[in-house]
Amino acid sequence: MLVFIDDSGDAGFKLGKGSSNFFIICAVIFDDNLEAEKTALAIKELRREIFKRDDVEFKFHKSRKKTKKIFLERIKKFKFRIRCLVVDKSILYSPELRRNKDSFYGYIIKTMLKYSNDTIFNAKIRIDGGGDRAFRRSFITYLRRELNSKEKKILLNCKMINSKSDALIQMADMIAGTIHRSYQKDKADSGIYRNIIKKHIQDEWQFQ
Repeated sequence: MLVFIDDSGDAGFKLGKGSSNFFIICAVIFDDNLEAEKTALAIKELRREIFKRDDVEFKFHKSRKKTKKIFLERIKKFKFRIRCLVVDKSILYSPELRRNKDSFYGYIIKTMLKYSNDTIFNAKIRIDGGGDRAFRRSFITYLRRELNSKEKKILLNCKMINSKSDALIQMADMIAGTIHRSYQKDKADSGIYRNIIKKHIQDEWQFQ
């Protein structure tokens, strides 16, 4: 099982002053490695079709409407599952999560992976992210401690990788952006993209 994770929105809490109202964590799950490889190849081929080069990264917030629609239409024929956690930051009152962006990010990812109704297990998890080596090590250690037990192992291994080098992390970005846009009712295209991939959405739940 391969799981690619990315987010949309930001971890800030200056609501009404620049911070996003919602924060979305999205997991794109492949139950078959070959299907993941075929999807990655299709994304790379699409990138060459659109941009005529191989060093351009698909990012939802940088893409034009036409590009978003073409991308989602291209990937929807493949077999993958989407699980996402939607955080309405206006109802989150924990001082630690509001103050510490790393704590907020780690807690939300852990929550999404832990409460999957046993649909994520023994997974190779890839998360978009950088940071220094010490941060990456402590973050992965936190996830392993929180997600694995003698009775159940959710995380087989975990890596934080640069999205520029991974087509499936870029796919997670595009899907996370798609879900986020559906909550931005002030945007004219808020309902367009989600409909393209809705059959792949296995679970989309509001953080309480």
